[in-house]
Amino acid sequence: MASKKTYIVEHLDPECGQWSTLEYITIANESTDAGAHFCLSSAPADLDLPEILNHTEGFNIDYRSVEDIYRDSRDRVCLLDPAAKEELSPSDADRFDVFVFGGILGMKPTFSYRTSELRKKGFTGRRLGPIQMTTDTAVRVTRLVIQGQTQLSEIPFIDYPEIRLDEHESTEMPFRYVKDAQGKPVLPEVLKLSPTHEPSN
Repeated sequence: MASKKTYIVEHLDPECGQWSTLEYITIANESTDAGAHFCLSSAPADLDLPEILNHTEGFNIDYRSVEDIYRDSRDRVCLLDPAAKEELSPSDADRFDVFVFGGILGMKPTFSYRTSELRKKGFTGRRLGPIQMTTDTAVRVTRLVIQGQTQLSEIPFIDYPEIRLDEHESTEMPFRYVKDAQGKPVLPEVLKLSPTHEPSN
């Protein structure tokens, strides 16, 4: 429990889009506040990294693979995997120091294949429930369970929220989010500028 926790997002794409950038800034900020370490791994050598990430406290990048980084301590690494048989629990804080995400949420076939590859290489997996989450939400939920010692079933969620962009336009987000004290989904900061966040059901 006393060991510093590390959250790793496998980034295989040669680009880092605006949405991923917002998520990484959010993860870096929240990890720093929680006394945890955040890092991208398996990044392509030619990754076009937005300049803002280079100036974000708590953001780190390692071009090596998870297999290479933790070659001698694989048993302390947890792969967040929707195909895992066991759900993540507070007791896993004693078993694991590192938690690996990225493409594990079924967003891209390439990343899903990568999760399957890590699974076959012997990394122990844990589930975060049946509904797809954004990467920053998955890291947030893992942190709540591992560092906050909260059971997964006790975390308040909101599924498929409708984000109102302006007076005339809104969009439904096809993911599960953590619900804040006001009943709103926890989102990257820039999205919180929207006037309202209304559940779609």
